[in-house]
Amino acid sequence: MAADPEGSESRRALSELVLYETDAQVGIITVNRPDKLNAISPRLMHAWWDALRTAEADESTSVVVLRSEGRSFCVGFDISGAEPEPGQKVYGHDALSRHAMLAEGLEFMLAHWYLRKPVIASVQGHAVGGGCEIALLCDITIAAADAVFGEPEVRFSDPGPGLIMPWIIGYKRARELHYLGDLIDAPTALELGMVNRVVPTEELRTETLAYAHRMALIAPEALAAAKLGINRGADAAGFRSAIHAGLDVVAPVYAAETGVGKEFR
Repeated sequence: MAADPEGSESRRALSELVLYETDAQVGIITVNRPDKLNAISPRLMHAWWDALRTAEADESTSVVVLRSEGRSFCVGFDISGAEPEPGQKVYGHDALSRHAMLAEGLEFMLAHWYLRKPVIASVQGHAVGGGCEIALLCDITIAAADAVFGEPEVRFSDPGPGLIMPWIIGYKRARELHYLGDLIDAPTALELGMVNRVVPTEELRTETLAYAHRMALIAPEALAAAKLGINRGADAAGFRSAIHAGLDVVAPVYAAETGVGKEFR
């Protein structure tokens, strides 16, 4: 999956934070903020979103692999409180502003679910918070043996706004993970149905690409139709409405000043 470090026609740096390359019929998005464990800053989010659009529009591919550099897939949204960059939208701390901020992040995450092409997440290390939700929203998730998943935000008074997990693993298991904020290892995630397979950590890259190439043997029209059919069924069952209802419920909590939340921040 690695490309020529000197660059090639198939590899493009959409920004220094996100790379896009192709390998035959497979498009590969690489998130490249390893020094921050690929935490999603506003700048990274928009570069990542642009990469999804690029992958969607690439007529030479029918399958997309999402991977990250470094020891972790993604540790969620960056809450370090760094100064905003020029031109960056700044949200207030009132309930309506928090709702708008969370809604933007949710639409970014849902872009993986609604992309026309299947998206295969290749996960190593930590996939927590928003990183866990993105892994869940991808069509297929291949985890390295060292992968760890969870939604620990509730411990800091910030429950995840997407509440996607119940749709993937069922209500009982999702309640336990959301209420306690526990992290689980890759074998447990496989048992719960959060991931499709677990592979040796050192083989994650090659195993993911081999799987993607196998999927790319299917006609692009058939893959797109199969994905659309599954998504339409999920929406008919209330998926999108439920996800946004969850956002409406938890957004005010992000604006609240709780003792635990203030101590964490």
